[in-house]
Amino acid sequence: MDQEETVFSATAEGDADHRRVVVTGEVDMATADQMFQAATREPATKVTLDLSAVTFFDSAAIQALVRLTDRIPHLAVIPSRRVRRVLDIAGLGDQGWLSPE
Repeated sequence: MDQEETVFSATAEGDADHRRVVVTGEVDMATADQMFQAATREPATKVTLDLSAVTFFDSAAIQALVRLTDRIPHLAVIPSRRVRRVLDIAGLGDQGWLSPE
């Protein structure tokens, strides 16, 4: 078993000006909506989506992320190396909402 695998979690903290959502583990068909809900549950002017501890990111996760970019005008995404690779392959690696490495 991969030592980097962690249990999925999506926690949000902050206020109406800036919310930070920290996601860990695998974001897939079973958990992508939980990531989306954590980011949109409370309204905020700016949302930072920290995916630096994400170990797996599939097409359902990409879809949820794209939905977030449509819904949150000031979204910043901090990807893990694996998430960045998936987004690069999907043609989303050059988006303005994606933080550089």
